[in-house]
Amino acid sequence: MDLILWRHAEAFELPPEQIGEQHDLDRALTAKGERQAHRMAEWLNQRLAHSTRILVSPARRAQQTAKALDRNFKTVEALSPLGSAEGLIRAARWPDGNEPVLIIGHQPTLGLAAAQLLSGQPQAWAVKKAAVWWLRHRQRDVNEDGTGQVVLQVVQGPDFL
Repeated sequence: MDLILWRHAEAFELPPEQIGEQHDLDRALTAKGERQAHRMAEWLNQRLAHSTRILVSPARRAQQTAKALDRNFKTVEALSPLGSAEGLIRAARWPDGNEPVLIIGHQPTLGLAAAQLLSGQPQAWAVKKAAVWWLRHRQRDVNEDGTGQVVLQVVQGPDFL
């Protein structure tokens, strides 16, 4: 199974008087963020299988990032900015899903999920804005505990496209 983690592109910051969950959900992409989303979407569209399930945070900036792909996607509340790595992993059906899954979400959840899957430890790994981390679960190389291996296929940022 492939799990592709895509952090939303650059979004406007909130003024201090508007900091709160609802205002955070309404943050839009900046012009730079729109360019980042389109560059990364073009790269992804050349590599994603047609069967890829796309799951997106309800936050406006994540929805805008997803729309750059021009594919159908499902909004999943568990991927909101206050979501957990465990919720993300469950939503993806990792590692038992039959199709690749692309998650468009937020920090620190994406970094925590990547760390948990790759190292088995809850660590605060950083995922840059608009970057993609592509992980693959391989059942053919079974670990001593009977689980398959997780391989980091690629980490790609928009600045290198």
